[in-house]
Parts: sequence; C-alpha cells; structure tokens
Amino acid sequence: MGFLLSKSMDANFKKQQEFMLHNARLQMERQILMQNQMRERQLAMQIAWSREFLKYFGTFFAVTAVGLAETALLAPIVPLSFIFAYQMDSAYGTLIYRMRGEAQSILASEQDRLDLPHGTPTFDSIEKARRAKSHLGSFLEK
Repeated sequence: MGFLLSKSMDANFKKQQEFMLHNARLQMERQILMQNQMRERQLAMQIAWSREFLKYFGTFFAVTAVGLAETALLAPIVPLSFIFAYQMDSAYGTLIYRMRGEAQSILASEQDRLDLPHGTPTFDSIEKARRAKSHLGSFLEK
C-alpha cells in the first residue's frame, strides 16, 4: 500500500516539476518580450525627440542664416550647417541604420568592450548582496 502511495506521489511530484518549469519558461519569454517592447518604445521616443529638436533647430538655423547673410557674416553658417545636417540625418536619414550596423559590429568583434566590472551578475552574487543587506537591516532594527 505504501509503495503505491509513494509511486503516486512521485508521479504527482514529477508533474508539478514539469508544470513549474513550463511556467518559468513562459515567464522568461514574457519578460524578454516586455524588455524588447520597452527598448522599441525608448528608441521611438529618441527618434521622436530628434524630429522635434530638428523643427526648432531648423527654425533657428533659417533665421540665423538669413540674418547672417544680410550682414555678410557667412562664416558661422558653415558649422551650423553641419549640426543641421546631423539632426536631419538623425531624424529622417539613415543614421539609425548606420548606428545599428556599428553596434552589431561591436557585438560581433569587440565583445570585450561590453564586459561589466566584476563580470555579469550571477544568482550567487545577487543572493550574497541580498543577504548582506538583510543582515544589515536586521542589525539596524535591533
């Protein structure tokens, strides 16, 4: 009788482990999708900011260019033209695609530049920091 009960409990335990693994996998997939959506939204905000900034800078550039042309001071128009061209490229051009290509190149061939100090956090390092903080908190409460 005990053997049958033990065998049934083992089967239930195995099913529970599989269920927990499946849930953990679903949770991780959802986190990855959420992080990607947040990244996309942040990038969209950066592009929108560039476009908004370009409107203001374009107006400033046009007014300055006309004012300087009337006074025959054309030298400041040259550096302003470079800034205007950069903002135009950032807002409507291919700057983002060139930056993405460069980022992919860095990821492929210069991975060591991306290493974090003390390496990537691990479960053990996070748990150690959590325990140190909780001991400090319990010490302060006394």
